[in-house]
Amino acid sequence: MLKLSLLVAAVSVALLPAACSRLPGGAPASEEILKSAADADFALYAVNRAFLPTVAHWPPTGKQETLGWISASQGPKTQIIRAGDRLSMQIWDNNTSSLLTSSGQKMVSLQDVRVSANGTIFLPYVGDVNVNGMTPELARETLQQELETIVPSAQLQLNVTEGRNNSVDLVSGVARPGTYPMPDRNYSVMGLIAAGGGISAGLNNPQIRLMRAGRLYGTSVDSLLNHPQKDTLLRGGDRVFVEEDERYFLSFGATGTEDLHIFTKDDVSAMDALSISGGFQDGKADPKGLLILREYPASAVAPGVRGPRQTRVVFTLDLTTADGLFSARNFQVNPGDLVMATESPINDALTISNLIGNFFGVFSRAGL
Repeated sequence: MLKLSLLVAAVSVALLPAACSRLPGGAPASEEILKSAADADFALYAVNRAFLPTVAHWPPTGKQETLGWISASQGPKTQIIRAGDRLSMQIWDNNTSSLLTSSGQKMVSLQDVRVSANGTIFLPYVGDVNVNGMTPELARETLQQELETIVPSAQLQLNVTEGRNNSVDLVSGVARPGTYPMPDRNYSVMGLIAAGGGISAGLNNPQIRLMRAGRLYGTSVDSLLNHPQKDTLLRGGDRVFVEEDERYFLSFGATGTEDLHIFTKDDVSAMDALSISGGFQDGKADPKGLLILREYPASAVAPGVRGPRQTRVVFTLDLTTADGLFSARNFQVNPGDLVMATESPINDALTISNLIGNFFGVFSRAGL
């Protein structure tokens, strides 16, 4: 027993210098970072209600694509004929000496007549007839009038099969990707996604991308669902794909998990980020020392630009106050941010006690 007491005393004496400073830990104490702000190459800002309007006007950071989107509009619920469409025609004629039908024949069919690049089709005995941009009804009337010049008694029926310029591609992120014909000019993005079987399960905060005429447009599915005015109309040749949100932030220190976390929604607040990363580690984290590290581009500190004092910035949040909690709910985390939960200084004393307790347990089991 005396031997055990002497050993514990020796261990305690050896740990006293560490108790006066800090023991090595998985995360720094908040004051270690804050004290270094004076001579470091980063700027330090306390996040509170007064500061939030200021930081909201600073330039964006991280991978934040500023893709525009096209507002919805109402289109006619009719088709229009484009180059590449195929027309099927049935021409009826009761005239026994018809140029189009043979003896005893009342109808002749012209199947899959392709609309040429200049928007015309060829009719026997008539020549090229322009149908580009016409509705099927107007095209039928136009073709009928042309036929009547050679066959006055002719009657024409017309069916249209959409070609490439009247179709859209649903590339990925849905149950049934593929090429879909446009039933009319009132065909929207959400209508196309529904035709493709809906968005694939498991996509995290899915994003919609629309490629049109060499330009890329984008928005999130959540934004599209909540704002019907964004359900834009499609045009022939459009390509739509759905992908998972690629933005992320990092968590480090005394958080529940140290990991890379994909954004789960369009806007992630500091409180959201803390929840996503598993919250604070019980008995270890300092709720007064939640830090968010962010790096701004050099242009953000240029003269005349509303931005931070330096490109490297540390934001501090105190979650032990009401103002700190509300501010954390309104402070937006940017892609690429590092969310760090610091360790409370009291953890050092607890660590020493735990070490002594471990020594007691080990040596007791060893029979000392």
